[in-house]
Amino acid sequence: MGKVAGSRLQVEVAVSTETEVKVKIEEAEDFIGQLQTLKPEILSVRHFEDNHLFDYPDGRLRACHCLIRVRYAQGECKLTFKGPPRAESVFKIREELETKLENGEILCRIFEKVGLRKWFRYQKYRREFQLEGVTVAVDETPIGDYVEFEGHEEKIYALARKMRVDPDRFLKDSYYALYMQYCQQKNMVPGDMVF
Repeated sequence: MGKVAGSRLQVEVAVSTETEVKVKIEEAEDFIGQLQTLKPEILSVRHFEDNHLFDYPDGRLRACHCLIRVRYAQGECKLTFKGPPRAESVFKIREELETKLENGEILCRIFEKVGLRKWFRYQKYRREFQLEGVTVAVDETPIGDYVEFEGHEEKIYALARKMRVDPDRFLKDSYYALYMQYCQQKNMVPGDMVF
């Protein structure tokens, strides 16, 4: 956690390397029932998240697999930058910088003033748990239910085995990529992934 302090400004920024993987699940409630038998710590109850992704009109951030996201959830707003993922892993491993915002709407207007444009919006309901050093996020999305495991690779493998999740089902895809695949399969014109 780094701190930037000025005469009237103090900002906390979390700097980390994110290691995660998604898995498509049939039903969020069934998965949570299975997870509850292992007695996880509850990090957050079911809540709504509204995510806005930004890029320059030429798509330069997407082209290098980077992401700038503004997320509204649980009465808070967070700004996140994610760097390009490492290609050689089964997991999505990338740099992540994140900070809370006082006013996400003002930031979005600032982004527009400097040439960034909102290019994709996605929504989901999320519940988060902590178990054996792994954060487990169960997401209900407009394209189905997913679970996201985040933590050290070996701990993710161990928890996945314990929950009978085959590593062959691991996905590195973003929700945008999953949404595009869904639209193609359903012969739908893509827009935003919203309820």
